[in-house]
Amino acid sequence: MSGFRVLVCGGGIAGVEGLLRLHRLTGDALELTLLAPADELRYRPMAVQEPFSRPGPRRYPLRKIARHVGAEWVQSGLEWVDPDGQQAHTTDGHAIPYDALLLAVGARTEVPYTHVTVFDDAEPDETYRGVVQDVEEGYTRSVALLLPDGPAWPLPVYELALMTAERAYSMGIDGFAVDVVTAEPEPLAAFGHAASEALQVFLAERGVKVHARSQAEVPASRKLIIRPAELELERGRIVAMPRIVGPRIRGLPATDDGFIPIDERCCVRGLEPRVFAAGDAADLEIKHGGLGAQMADTAAAAIAALAGANVEVEPLHPVIHGVLYTGAEPLYLTARIEDGHVESEVSREAQWPKAEKVVAQELGPFLRSLD
Repeated sequence: MSGFRVLVCGGGIAGVEGLLRLHRLTGDALELTLLAPADELRYRPMAVQEPFSRPGPRRYPLRKIARHVGAEWVQSGLEWVDPDGQQAHTTDGHAIPYDALLLAVGARTEVPYTHVTVFDDAEPDETYRGVVQDVEEGYTRSVALLLPDGPAWPLPVYELALMTAERAYSMGIDGFAVDVVTAEPEPLAAFGHAASEALQVFLAERGVKVHARSQAEVPASRKLIIRPAELELERGRIVAMPRIVGPRIRGLPATDDGFIPIDERCCVRGLEPRVFAAGDAADLEIKHGGLGAQMADTAAAAIAALAGANVEVEPLHPVIHGVLYTGAEPLYLTARIEDGHVESEVSREAQWPKAEKVVAQELGPFLRSLD
């Protein structure tokens, strides 16, 4: 294994999880490099809390994380990949050779509608604090939250809806309206029917109206049309989740939406056995930090085996653990996905350490040690 070069691209949950798992599996035997444009890991799943004056994203220096596993940290972005030459080219014009490559570069976002505010978990205060203040001061008595068609992050739209409704209730505001428009067959369908049923109880208790199997149109400010019901509403504030599209990196295969196609061991299709992908950049339909971490663990095992380690490589069996913030006590969700079927469990009691918004086997304990 000595001298085997592994390049991990991306400093988010999946990238750091993969780096930590590689180190645990192989010790100091590999030459590890972390390529990331940011200088810190930002724990984004907690961003929805920040506009409500609750703890927001935690931040951890990537230099410190890389030093912990003996990796070199290169602060730059990934521009393109030369699979034949086994080189990754950075946005500042450098080439980094590799024997194995793990792509955890995340997805890009697009604005799905005009005349709306788009929630940005990189700037949650800037994109949602004003809504909360308008509710608290009585300027807004209705809010609509939109989940666009196609790949998206579904948890935040329901968290924002529940926390907004709870804030209005706590201020003694009667008749406050919160609508969620989604193409999903039921709320949070990706987490399974049991999770959806439990969520619908919370939504009903808070007076949140969900328009499932629906499409939103926003022809003008505060004007909302919900199809196919042809329902026309006027809402004080309209906020949408961003639409997610793949990174579409030159030199790599991509789906029509730009995502990187992978197999059951998270190897990039057509670039076996040296190129892997994990997290939102990959073409799995469900986008969730915990799933990205599992993909990174699977890829790391395959990379370690490729380098010569005695490691058993199991195919990916997605099990998603997530916390749903409600404005009161959170819900703890577990979804097991097998052959397209989802079995879910819901609990009001913490099933894993409370500090972990998503469960990642390597990252969770490591961040707790830093905290």
